[in-house]
Amino acid sequence: MTQSDSLNRPYEECGVFGVWGVPDAAALTALGLHALQHRGQEAAGIVSFDGERFHQHKGLGLVGDVFGDSRVMATLPGTVAIGHNRYATTGGTHVRNVQPLYADYEFGGLAVAHNGNLTNSATLKQALVKRGCIFHSSTDTEVFIHLIAISLYTTVLDRFIDAVKQVKGAYSLITLTPDDGLIGMRDPLGVRPLVLGRMPGYEKGNGGWVLASETCALDIIGADYVRDIEPGEIVVINNDGLRSLRPFGDQGGRFCVFEYIYFARPDSVLEGQPVYEARRQIGCELARESAVEADVVVPVPDSGVPSAIGYAAESGIPFELGIIRNHYVGRTFIEPTDQIRNLGVKMKHSANRPVLAGRRVILVDDSIVRGTTSRKIVDMVRAAGATEVHMRITSPPTKHACFYGIDTPEESKLMAATHTLEEMAQAIGVDSLAFVTFDGLYRALGHANRAEGARRYCDACFTGDYPIELVDKEGNLVA
Repeated sequence: MTQSDSLNRPYEECGVFGVWGVPDAAALTALGLHALQHRGQEAAGIVSFDGERFHQHKGLGLVGDVFGDSRVMATLPGTVAIGHNRYATTGGTHVRNVQPLYADYEFGGLAVAHNGNLTNSATLKQALVKRGCIFHSSTDTEVFIHLIAISLYTTVLDRFIDAVKQVKGAYSLITLTPDDGLIGMRDPLGVRPLVLGRMPGYEKGNGGWVLASETCALDIIGADYVRDIEPGEIVVINNDGLRSLRPFGDQGGRFCVFEYIYFARPDSVLEGQPVYEARRQIGCELARESAVEADVVVPVPDSGVPSAIGYAAESGIPFELGIIRNHYVGRTFIEPTDQIRNLGVKMKHSANRPVLAGRRVILVDDSIVRGTTSRKIVDMVRAAGATEVHMRITSPPTKHACFYGIDTPEESKLMAATHTLEEMAQAIGVDSLAFVTFDGLYRALGHANRAEGARRYCDACFTGDYPIELVDKEGNLVA
């Protein structure tokens, strides 16, 4: 990912994965992390446990870069392991911030992998430092390490529960301990995803359990999907089998709606909803809500593809791949000059000129953040000979920053927060621009309208309706 990209697209922060009771647990974890690579490309790490000792390896780069050497995998023995893909939303890109984080306690070792953001991490960190805690990273995940350490409860599980009751935010967690085994949890509103799976052949035993951010990570290792971890639920997996605890009671659920629009892989199923079908239905809704005469429907790859298929099917306008994505762009490409920087979009996308030339084009994309990337794509399509360019967006306008684990710019830099629809269309150079309506989005997800659907989802980046208290923001603290 280039620096300019990170300012112009929303990015998810992490993917988490864990297995218990399987041979070569670290190798399966590496495969699971590979399937979750879209959730974080900056770093990857794995901690395994062989029954006596913990083993860990982590590094900057893609999963294949960090774990592609068989000699590395040989240093991670055991039948239990957890792993993490990182995209930094708090803390910089440094090895010390790479997860899982590991700590030695009086009761033994503990490793934790965390997906999401804590909205009171700076407040907690300030209090913990005053108590003498020494932080070795700048990620909010380390807050869990210290809260567990200072807890006055006896068992690891009780210490864990004590810790999570003190944090606020949107998160899913997987921890690994010698006695309690795997502990998995989602925040009380279930904003971030976590699913439970089972390896085949373990129906009569206690082993073969899998926890992952998405079902696509189960598929790659041949695990069967069991269910989603419920909001606020803690699952404990060890030699006694699996048990579930609900220390927060039932607070409902506010799953991140942007997972369906953009973040999750299209072959995943989240909260019982196939992501591909959700995106296709959003495209159908867009075609009903904002029809325009055109010759071809073109997705901005990759997240725009299912929605463009739906738009084309509903409108009767042919679907074509008018933009081709290069999947082999270097993540750390250096952009030393404005001229080279402006060519960055061409590294990732190329115009398919025979499809575009002389045609009225509908571009289908997932979002507009700052608008810079959209403008470059529109310019590229016009340069390829398109006579008209109409853009259709599969999310409502992004007007508010996310504090729950999605890397978005501050509100003053979000185009939809500072421009009218007409001004946005003019700025990115399209003949027309339309976003899916709130009711259209929620109809695509199987609800009558937003009034019904919003009770199940977090859509704060569109509405400013933040369901979890923003403690640090309100206190003007920075994690």
